Amino acid sequence: MRYRERFVAALRRQPVDRAPFDLAGTVLTSACETVERRLLDVLGFSAPPQREENAFFDERLLRHFDIDFRRVGATLFPESDLARRISDTERVNCWGIRQRYTGRYWEIAESPLRGASAEDLDDYPWPDPGRIDPSRIEHFRLEAKRLHEETPYVVCATHPVLGVFELGCWMCGFDDFLLKMAIDRDFVRKFFDRVLAYQKEVIEIYYGALGDFIDVTTSGDDFGTQHGLFVSPELFADMIAPCYRERIAFTRRFTGARFFHHTCGSVYPVIPALIDAGVEILNPVQPGARDMEPERLRAAFGERLSFWGGIDTQSLLREGSAEDVRAGVEGVLEAMRAESGGYVLAAAHEIQDDVPAENVVAMFEAARGYFDRKRCRA
Repeated sequence: MRYRERFVAALRRQPVDRAPFDLAGTVLTSACETVERRLLDVLGFSAPPQREENAFFDERLLRHFDIDFRRVGATLFPESDLARRISDTERVNCWGIRQRYTGRYWEIAESPLRGASAEDLDDYPWPDPGRIDPSRIEHFRLEAKRLHEETPYVVCATHPVLGVFELGCWMCGFDDFLLKMAIDRDFVRKFFDRVLAYQKEVIEIYYGALGDFIDVTTSGDDFGTQHGLFVSPELFADMIAPCYRERIAFTRRFTGARFFHHTCGSVYPVIPALIDAGVEILNPVQPGARDMEPERLRAAFGERLSFWGGIDTQSLLREGSAEDVRAGVEGVLEAMRAESGGYVLAAAHEIQDDVPAENVVAMFEAARGYFDRKRCRA
């Protein structure tokens, strides 16, 4: 099967020759540059001095592992009077969130709406979608068109907007926003309405340009911790799920791409609400989180939802031997009944620099061997 044919069959939960393989097809399923360089070394490729501009991952590695996906686009941050560089390790973004670089990520250092009231939202300088650089959109459009017309790969568009819930937590602080969700729902509803209005304007600009050339588009918003949800299922269904239902329906005006949603953590109780909102693919299938075992998810939701991820990055890829990884990969493929469709093989999150390159190699080798043996027995 060819890449797009395989992906379409997998999403229809039809038999496939193998599960689609992903590495760096989304910003949420990539590997840090240190791992990329180690992979180049282990596999005998010469490493470039630095990652090429606009390249998400070395194409030689993607071809070596026979990766089905190629990524395009980015989360968009309009020009803003709020945004400024403070130092090499500190900045303020267009939402007014102060961030500090810690060596791997830009972490939240200051939340501009901490302690704010619903009335304060009227005067806040929200980002203006009209200040998005049109040349970036045109660049993304041309790259998506090239990938669609000149390559056989599944074209995956990065989500252009942040999630409503995570943005609330970042702009108010987790403690303040979670408290507001419990006792100041007028604030939360008004905040979500403002963010959703912004999202829709950006979605029209972004997918209006790329929509005809992409096969899947991502979304990210973390709803859980390792042990449970940030908010109750009832509160989620009442306040968060409607935002996603409206966002997904609006996105579908501009593209027929499949809708992928990433949420870390233990989110089993709200999966039905995500399905009802229009989510077609759930990522990352975090197997170490409570109630997120692949076999449980497949049994409960496999007729209505596809899964993308599931190879444990918290323990297996970090601490296991190559043999442990092979066994773990085969276990996930069995649990997901991957030859029957409904599953995309990928790590359960971005592969960090404490993962041996040999274990990444073992992950894909194990998957290929698993499907080769299945075909031989057929």
